[in-house]
Amino acid sequence: MVGAVPASAQDPGLGGSFITPFPENNTYQVQVVGDWLAEGLLGGLLEAYATNPGGAQFARKRYPLSGLMLRRSPGDLDELAKAFSKDPSHIAIVMLGAQDRYGLSTKRLSSGNAQWRAEYGKRVDGLMKTLKKGGRAVYWVGLPNMRRWQDNERAQLMNDIYRERAYLNGVRYIDAYASFIDEGGGYSDYGPDVTGKVRRLRDSDGVHFTDSGYRKLAHFVERELRRDLAQARKERSIPLAGDATEQARVNPDRARLKAETARGQAGQKGKFAKSGVAAPAAGGVRDQKADPGKVDVKVVGAGGTEQIVTVDIVRPAIPAAIVALVTRKQSADRAAQMGDILVDQIPGGLTVMSSIVPPRGGGRRRLSPTQTPYFRVFERGERLVPKPGRADDFSWPRQTTAAAAPPPPPPAKGQEP
Repeated sequence: MVGAVPASAQDPGLGGSFITPFPENNTYQVQVVGDWLAEGLLGGLLEAYATNPGGAQFARKRYPLSGLMLRRSPGDLDELAKAFSKDPSHIAIVMLGAQDRYGLSTKRLSSGNAQWRAEYGKRVDGLMKTLKKGGRAVYWVGLPNMRRWQDNERAQLMNDIYRERAYLNGVRYIDAYASFIDEGGGYSDYGPDVTGKVRRLRDSDGVHFTDSGYRKLAHFVERELRRDLAQARKERSIPLAGDATEQARVNPDRARLKAETARGQAGQKGKFAKSGVAAPAAGGVRDQKADPGKVDVKVVGAGGTEQIVTVDIVRPAIPAAIVALVTRKQSADRAAQMGDILVDQIPGGLTVMSSIVPPRGGGRRRLSPTQTPYFRVFERGERLVPKPGRADDFSWPRQTTAAAAPPPPPPAKGQEP
C-alpha cells in the first residue's frame, strides 16, 4: 500500500526571500498563465483568497496559453513575451501541458520521444526565463495523475521536465501529482477535499477537476505562496534589504521613530556631558560594559511619556566556598569531581555562570543534564541501546534476565498448606 504524499514545492534558497519585499503600492499582483487547468486553478485561488487576501491581488482573467508544442505555440510565446514585458505582476503561476501530451508517441523510450523531450525542455526553459524577467517570482504547477495509463505516463514525463527546468531556473515547482492518488497509488475520481470530506474531485474525462478538486489544487499553491509572502514581509525589517526610500515607504512608523530617537540622543549627550557621567548607548540605554554599576531602565512617567531611570546594581559578595566549588580542579593527592559549567550571556553585557556537580558519597551517581535519557532522546534524537528483556528489546529468541524460580516444595504430611 502506497500512502499519498503531500504536494511540495522546491526548497527555498539560502538567504533572501523568493518574492520581492518591496512591491509597488505594497500589493503583490499575481497573474495565472496556462490552459483550462490553469483556468480552474485560478477559480480555486480566487475562492481561497476571497476572505484573506494577505496582500495578494489576483488578475480576474488568466493569460491564455494552450500549450508549448502546438502549431501556434511559437507565435503564442512571442505574444506572451511582449505582453509580460509590460505586465506589472510580481508573481506568475503557470499550469499547462494537458494539450501537449498529444504530441508524445505511445511507444515507450523511443527516439522520437527523446527528441520531443529535448525540444519541450527548451521551450519550457524559454517560458520560465521570459516570466522571470523584471524580478517576477514564478510558480510552476505540475500535471496531476490521469485515468488512462498512456496519459498518465506522458504526464509523469512532462513533470520530470518541469521539475528539472524549475530547479535550474530558480522557479518554484509545486508537485500536484501525488496529492490526488488513492491509497494504492492509482487514479481515483474521489478523495478528501480541503475540509476532509470525501467528494468527487476529478472530471469525467479523467484529466480535469471538479470545483472541489480545483479548490484542493489551489490549496497547495496557496500554502507555498502565503509562506513566501510572509518571508518577503520579514525581509523588509532587514536594514540592507532596501534603500532609505523603500524602507521609509513600507515602514513609515520606523522612520518616524528613528528620527525621534536621533533627536532624543542628541539632547541627552549634552546633558551627560555636563554631568560627567557615561552617556547612554544607542536607543537611550546606558552602555552596561562602560558603567557596570548602574543600568538605565525605560519606564512610563506620570504624564504618559517615556522616561529613563538609572538604577544601581547591587552585587552581593560571593562566599569563598562557592568560588572554590566552581573553580576547583583535579589534584594529584585528592580526587575531585568536575561538574558541568554552564555559561550564558544575558542583555546588558552580563554573564551568568552555573556549575552542576554530582553529589559525593554513597548512593546512585546522578548524570549531568546533557547525559540524561530525556535529553539524549528528546533533544538530541539519539536511540538508546535496549536492555535485554526490556519492552524495546526486539531480539529473538527472547533472553530472560533471570532464571525462573523453582516451584515451592509440597507441604509435609500432617501440615496445613
